[in-house]
Amino acid sequence: MLSFESDYIEGAHPRILERLAETNLEQLSGYGADCYSARAKEKIAVACDFPLYNAKTGEGSLQISFLTGGTQTNQIIIDTMLRPYEGVVAAATGHVSVHEAGAIEFTGHKVLSLPAHVGKMSAFELNAYISDFYADGNHEHMVFPGLVYISHPTEYGTLYTKEELTALSKVCHQHKLPLFMDGARLGYGLESHDSDVTLHDVAELCDVFYIGGTKVGALCGEAVVFTRQNMPAHFDNLIKKHGALLAKGRLLGIQFDTLFTDNLYFEISRNAIERAEELKAAFKSKGYRFYLDSPTNQQFVILENHRLEALKRQVSFSFWEKYDDTHTVVRFATSWATTKEKVAELIALL
Repeated sequence: MLSFESDYIEGAHPRILERLAETNLEQLSGYGADCYSARAKEKIAVACDFPLYNAKTGEGSLQISFLTGGTQTNQIIIDTMLRPYEGVVAAATGHVSVHEAGAIEFTGHKVLSLPAHVGKMSAFELNAYISDFYADGNHEHMVFPGLVYISHPTEYGTLYTKEELTALSKVCHQHKLPLFMDGARLGYGLESHDSDVTLHDVAELCDVFYIGGTKVGALCGEAVVFTRQNMPAHFDNLIKKHGALLAKGRLLGIQFDTLFTDNLYFEISRNAIERAEELKAAFKSKGYRFYLDSPTNQQFVILENHRLEALKRQVSFSFWEKYDDTHTVVRFATSWATTKEKVAELIALL
């Protein structure tokens, strides 16, 4: 059975497993206060081309913390950055709006939805929404917009251009709202052939973002980056209150230290893009229709229902949404570990 179901169906990159085994018997401080976590933070700061914050001198800008999974990360960042009367603004198709089981609402904060345009939020509509909110004479009785959430790539594999991201950042700063980027698949976005956004751009234009490891070569783990010395006070304490402070923080530090050694994170992200491009070309050559044009590792194809039933006996892929009574939108996802041979097998089945 071939699987193109998602980009986290494999375990971890072999180099990560090797480093975990090599360091297994080292006695290291807990809760992320180990040398590997410190080294990983330094390497991430170098990759962002911004200085790491030094608590002793007060110099630098980036503050970095490691968490284990995407939903956990989204919930903790949003909950700790919002005041009790605030909600988070997100596109209607955003992950926090749809596929997180109400994790944000569980903390007492509402997700305030804006229209999605192939998964993306419009800076113009965001500005209008915030302006209209404060122009409403009853806004004191409403949920205040307190944070703006986007993902890059989006749920539909689409990307913000640097111009679009700059416009969103400008609106957020104009209204004094932090801009938060969900980067669960950030590596795939950065390595897309269509991307003009760099990791430095993300760090410059966003107030907080995270670099996804779970979907990009790690067993688990997300690196949260606060870009303006704006990490919530006593952040470890707040993480622990959410039941999310990992005692063996070394497990995350070692993984990110490995991913950001010798450009590994970007190289394996590029593999997913190259395999997706091969798959995309094959779908096109065989006359399949696409739901939208995705430049990343997620490809959305419209299948006739009878063809879907036949294909899923041999291949795993994700149901996305009903297209009409006789067609369904499905997703094929490549990953850091997808091989040319697996893509060739799928193409042969098509």
